[in-house]
Amino acid sequence: MKEDKIYMRRCLQLAACGMYGARPNPMVGAVIVAPGGRIIGEGCHRHCGQGHAEVNAFASVAPADEALLAESTMYVSLEPCAHYGKTPPCADLIIRKGVRRVVVGCVDPFAKVHGMGIRKLRDAGVDVTVGVLERECAELNRRFFTFQTLGRPYITLKWAQSADGFIDSGFRPTMISTPFTQMLAHKLRTECQAIVVGRVTDERDHPQLNIRHWSGPAPRRMVLSHSHDIDAILAECRADSLQSLLVEGGAATHRAFIERGLWDEIRVETAPLALHRGTRAATLPDCLAVKSHTVCGNNAITVYVREQRLASRPADAGTAH
Repeated sequence: MKEDKIYMRRCLQLAACGMYGARPNPMVGAVIVAPGGRIIGEGCHRHCGQGHAEVNAFASVAPADEALLAESTMYVSLEPCAHYGKTPPCADLIIRKGVRRVVVGCVDPFAKVHGMGIRKLRDAGVDVTVGVLERECAELNRRFFTFQTLGRPYITLKWAQSADGFIDSGFRPTMISTPFTQMLAHKLRTECQAIVVGRVTDERDHPQLNIRHWSGPAPRRMVLSHSHDIDAILAECRADSLQSLLVEGGAATHRAFIERGLWDEIRVETAPLALHRGTRAATLPDCLAVKSHTVCGNNAITVYVREQRLASRPADAGTAH
């Protein structure tokens, strides 16, 4: 239904408020709509260990509107949990509150939830609709979903190159990004929990890998070396629940990840200049699709994903940033 999509989009807006605080939990938004289309409660999961979106949505309902819950619909971007973790099951709370209809964006891939929250609601007589804006809801939590389904972080490869395909000039560090695109790169760093460069890049360029041009949590700094290879980095990410990894270079490091198929997004910034000689950027893998293409002044940023992944998104799906 059109109305269901409208309220699910609001759930997605709310869910994004947990970008930094919710992890390693997923970002979730919830909206409670009374008959006539009036929103009487809404919430999101802001911080791991604190109230989930459903809990906060119920807490926001005014006492005068409590009686409307039995006639209301709850929209939630991710399946309500059905297990005891740091907080009690949200599915039980929904049942106790007497809500008779729940609309779920997508199923939670976490093994302790996966389908069980929906089943618990239906067994209690709640009318449950699943799959409204499903791909948008999954896209928002693509890092969480990748970690749960593949057992590794969501991997983004990132580099800046000249128009003729070099990432430096004469094998010397060269500033290709502009102040604005550098700011965007630091914003991206805040959205990733770990960042890695190769040994040569670390020794030659001494990159700070910090977030001095943006505000937010800094990623864990890692260096790919003979004693800390890709497998060791992925194992560390698994052990510490680091669900997103940004690979900033250099070219040999990018090639190593591409050759093993260890990537989910590739972000390439291209400047309109020719360097003629230096280190060649990694060759893009096959089966790519353009997720977004943005012109920032004179530079262009293109984000690629696997072709089949983009093909599965609906035409009205929003572009993640």
